[in-house]
Amino acid sequence: MFKVAVLGDRDSVLGFRALGLDVVFTESTEEAAQRLHTLAKEKYAVIYITEALAAQIPQDIAKYKDEVMPAIILIPGKTGSLGIGMTNLKKSVERAVGVDIFGAQDDPQSYTL
Repeated sequence: MFKVAVLGDRDSVLGFRALGLDVVFTESTEEAAQRLHTLAKEKYAVIYITEALAAQIPQDIAKYKDEVMPAIILIPGKTGSLGIGMTNLKKSVERAVGVDIFGAQDDPQSYTL
C-alpha cells in the first residue's frame, strides 16, 4: 500500500495528522531536502510540502518532476499561499493538455467552438 506524507513546519502541517497522514516536521533547508529524498525512497505516493519550504529546495523537488511517484504537491503554509503551487499546477496542466486552460478562464472571448 502506498503512503501519503506532509512535509513542512510544525504549525503548518500538524493538523494533517488528524486525517491519518504521516507528518514530517522540518525547519532547515538541508533537513527538508534530506527528508524529501527519504520519503521518496520509502515509496510515498504523494508528498505534500508547504510552499515556503518548497521555495527553499526547488532543485530537490525538480528531481521528481517527471517521475510517476512521488507526486509532490505544494500546499499553503501557516502564513498563506505564495502562489507557487498554483503556478506549478498551471504549468503542469499546460504541458499535459497543450494549452493554458486556466488563463482561458480569465478571458471568455478566448473560448472557441
